[in-house]
Amino acid sequence: MNKIKKILGFVWMALAPAIICFLVYEAFAKIGTAKPTEKANTILQWVIILIIFTPISIGFFLFGKYASSNEYAHLPESSEEL
Repeated sequence: MNKIKKILGFVWMALAPAIICFLVYEAFAKIGTAKPTEKANTILQWVIILIIFTPISIGFFLFGKYASSNEYAHLPESSEEL
């Protein structure tokens, strides 16, 4: 199970920047194709999307970092172990 956690940690670490790059690419593509009358709304929507998903992606990266360094190898089973 620890090997799976470690492998998935690397997957999360690779996926986090890929998600942000994909969202930025899509934002530029959608803003570029927006009509002039709708451009302000499209920019606002994509700024909000990027602001929301950037911390989520950072959390994915941190989770992957800890999973790949075996920080989750032994989880506490009772409150005395904390």
